[in-house]
Amino acid sequence: MDIKGSVAIITGAGNGIGEAVAKYFVRNGAKVVIVDMMQKNIDRVVKDIKDMGGEVIGVQANVSSEAETAKFIKAAIDAFGKINVVVASAGIIRDGMMLNLDKETGKVSRKMGLDKWQPVIDVNLTGTFLTIRDGAEAMVNGGWPGLLVAISSVNKVGQVGQLNYSSAKVADALLPKIVIGEFLMRGIRNIRCIGIAPGYTATPMLTGMNQDALMSILADVHLDRLVEPDEVARLIGHCVENEAINATTLEITGGLCYPNGIAK
Repeated sequence: MDIKGSVAIITGAGNGIGEAVAKYFVRNGAKVVIVDMMQKNIDRVVKDIKDMGGEVIGVQANVSSEAETAKFIKAAIDAFGKINVVVASAGIIRDGMMLNLDKETGKVSRKMGLDKWQPVIDVNLTGTFLTIRDGAEAMVNGGWPGLLVAISSVNKVGQVGQLNYSSAKVADALLPKIVIGEFLMRGIRNIRCIGIAPGYTATPMLTGMNQDALMSILADVHLDRLVEPDEVARLIGHCVENEAINATTLEITGGLCYPNGIAK
């Protein structure tokens, strides 16, 4: 499948990896639908893309809502007549330990509440499911060739302090294999599904963090730097055009290794 002439929906496209993917697709001749929760971010990215001469629309939506997912799927078809690529890049973090102990008594003083657990599951897992599900429905009904992309994370291996995030991302990493297994059973041959699992990436959240903490992260990265969002975008672009990449999740981490086991 060619990127040129395709129509791509990218959720979480108001910044970071999603923004880089949207701009990469436009540079390579695609039309894009920018989906994000923040209207100001949508407006900025849409303006950037129009200034590039690209064809784009923006839709403000919460990916964990069935009604709002249906809204951006319909908007894409109304604007551009088809859907070929769906990248489920929307994600949030709410880090915290499952249990915290009182230093004096050694008893539990605080535990991770549903206020930290549920929003991460809702956006990072349910939102990915709804985006992939409804994107696939449109592709099947339209008869369009397509690629569905779930954004997982290298932290699917287990990140201390991210039980919520890691739980969602390991499920996202498994999703492509199950989806394609179902497609095979149902005779759906026009759609592929993959996952992309970036390592520590140069998004505003990481580049703006405490630099000592950042250096600690990079100590485990063989490349000795953060992955650039555009590097992730180029990998997704390659997957669009290489039809043998299917039913799997690819890591792009710069050589992230945990010599002592589970992520710190």
